Amino acid sequence: MPPPPQPYTWGVPPVIMPPPKKIRVGLVIGIAGGVFVVVLAILLTIGAKAERGFPEAEFALVLPRTLLDGRYELTKDLSDTLGRRLEKDSTGIWDAKVTHGVVGRYSLGGDPTKGALLITGFYGRFKNADETRANALKRDGEANGATVAVPPRDVTPAGAAVKISCEVLIRKRPTLTITYPVCAWADGNTSALVANMTFGATNADLDLKSAARTTFQVRSETVKAIS
Repeated sequence: MPPPPQPYTWGVPPVIMPPPKKIRVGLVIGIAGGVFVVVLAILLTIGAKAERGFPEAEFALVLPRTLLDGRYELTKDLSDTLGRRLEKDSTGIWDAKVTHGVVGRYSLGGDPTKGALLITGFYGRFKNADETRANALKRDGEANGATVAVPPRDVTPAGAAVKISCEVLIRKRPTLTITYPVCAWADGNTSALVANMTFGATNADLDLKSAARTTFQVRSETVKAIS
């Protein structure tokens, strides 16, 4: 009989064993849909009740062809489907004026069996950035099939102009368990969840400070000034 699994403790997360290729891709697609549902729920529940005080629309959230110095390639842009649902279902929310929903799946080296970077967010004009960021991670951790291994915390990189919070989630399927970091940011114009799944990841890959730095770079490459 195999020995029982060791308890998870921060600083020594379990290593992700590379799953079969078809299972990897299916899991990534499933998580992408789940993250979309989380973002939609946030839009429907954030709670101010005044029209005044919205920031100016100065920045947009975009999906470039590659991310993180070209290491990740865009393999699926779901903005025209799931993104449009975000826009439609956000109509009438008091403290969010959504211009466009953005949902994209990036693959490591263009190969979805090696790893994936999932981005789900929106841009427009928003109040309550801190609440939006906190709710994003809270709801992602409460999603069906997810277990919070490391709870959300502020791990904003030094010198960053926007707060970044991260957590570590575990998702289980009958033949696969994957552990990965999820980070979120929110400001007056943009907000996004970034899930970074690298199959065969080492302990260092699950460090929240490292994940926050990656998210900060993702934000620098995806948030663009509106001309």
